[in-house]
Amino acid sequence: MRFPLPLGDRRGGATLLSLFLFGLLNPALASIVPITNFSQFPQGWEARSFKGETDYTTVVHRGRQALEAYSESAASGLVRHHRVDLRSTPYLNWSWSVANRLEVADERSKRGDDFSARVYVIFSTGPFFWQTRTLNYVWSNNQVQGTVWPNPYTGKSTMMALRGPGDPIENGQTEKRNVYEDIRRLTGEEIDEIKAVAIMTDTDNSGQQARARYGRIYFSQQ
Repeated sequence: MRFPLPLGDRRGGATLLSLFLFGLLNPALASIVPITNFSQFPQGWEARSFKGETDYTTVVHRGRQALEAYSESAASGLVRHHRVDLRSTPYLNWSWSVANRLEVADERSKRGDDFSARVYVIFSTGPFFWQTRTLNYVWSNNQVQGTVWPNPYTGKSTMMALRGPGDPIENGQTEKRNVYEDIRRLTGEEIDEIKAVAIMTDTDNSGQQARARYGRIYFSQQ
């Protein structure tokens, strides 16, 4: 996994300070919890490899900082530990795009558990490590929007297709999900906070290639 040097440290710090000061004067911005805009990547991100390494690099796309992921028969992700109060800011916002769809027969099977793009949240239903759970929002290859299924590798992870075969590739899409309500509806648990946000582009099971871009990620009150 190739990590470039952080970009624009001084400018990024000044930008964050400006946003903070503006947020004091603007209640709408004060209710936003930034996760990342990738301006200082890889600072704050932890790499997790399952098989091989997906290549993650920062790029400027349409005038904005983004993270580009390229996977070739690999599966590794990035985790950013950040506790977020879902009672105050339940909405997860981000943008993403994919360059291609993967040819897999059944995404519900281990052999087909590959996705050009996924963004997921990590939370816990109790104080012990084995109570950790994940909710994966995926750009599906063949499932229609809104389809939900258990991850074929573990019962501790739930998959949800936000984009599917009916969505045009290469076009950037902006997402907004009420994570609190999604977790409550899918698991029956009322979770007050998430522990981390992760992203992954993976093709280890199918042996194919995939390229995706991820934009700014943040939580909001509405």
